[in-house]
Amino acid sequence: MTIILVTTFPMTACNKENADNSVKKITLCEVTHSIFYAPQYVAIENGYFADEGLELTVTNGFGADKVMTALISGDADIGFMGSESSIYVYAEGSDDYAVNFAGLTQRAGNFLVGRESNDNFDWSELKGKTVIGGRAGGMPQMLFEYILKKNNINPETDLEILQNVDFGSTSAAFTSGIGDYTVEFEPSATLLEQQGEGHVIASLGVESGYVPYTAYCAKKSYIKKNPDVIQKFTNATQKGLDYVNTHSSAEIAAIIAPQFKETDIATITAIVERYKSQDTWKTSTVFTEDSFNLLQDILTQAGELKSPVPYSSLVTTEFSEKALNKQ
Repeated sequence: MTIILVTTFPMTACNKENADNSVKKITLCEVTHSIFYAPQYVAIENGYFADEGLELTVTNGFGADKVMTALISGDADIGFMGSESSIYVYAEGSDDYAVNFAGLTQRAGNFLVGRESNDNFDWSELKGKTVIGGRAGGMPQMLFEYILKKNNINPETDLEILQNVDFGSTSAAFTSGIGDYTVEFEPSATLLEQQGEGHVIASLGVESGYVPYTAYCAKKSYIKKNPDVIQKFTNATQKGLDYVNTHSSAEIAAIIAPQFKETDIATITAIVERYKSQDTWKTSTVFTEDSFNLLQDILTQAGELKSPVPYSSLVTTEFSEKALNKQ
């Protein structure tokens, strides 16, 4: 497995909220680097992690399975991905499984892209077509199947879903002529539009409704040993959520622009607005039991989960609740 270093954020000499002036270095492995996770990048660029006494190194796992591998192996302290991965690890009988301690997004962040614009798209149009999808058992693919079933489309027989394209190569595959449609995150979806190679015709986030799409987790042993780190990380993340929920898309884009140097500010703003307008980001990091149960229902429908796993074992709200009380 290859983990690519995104960037490291050094601490400043003065830290107003870190009373003991100690600096804790932690590695966060994210599932992908996307404007979808704007609150996290706001927290980084506004110095919220630094204020908490955390020196953060961010790596890109390019997929939830690889992020979990990094977490379990110790290459990462905190993983950021779909919480289905933590359910899989627990169901396999691991003793030191990953526990979810903070949520970030409450809608899917990907979009269905077609080769032609279609203002009156109906999901039935996918019947008999080929769609570049995601990895089996991954949240993007399961949400896509969940939506298909909601629209009376059988994912196995009514269309062909390609699942052998690497997570980071789907847009390139679509550009090369593979598939009639592709499911893409930002900025890939917008870039395909700008290049004249595709058109966003549906939002999976809007179609699927509110789902616990991505969350932060750490191994049970790490949380037990480093509760102060988890609390500080959650505090910073909550501040990032507070910012995106109280500022304009233009203001958010200006803050996170250094994270996406290859993308112009107008495009970043448009993508932020697309996510903001569909109520993508949570107002608090609290991972509720209802949302966890919905996630398990989606996994069960996808055939990836045989029996439910306990919310109390895989989710803790202790740190999120303290972060809210600190405000």
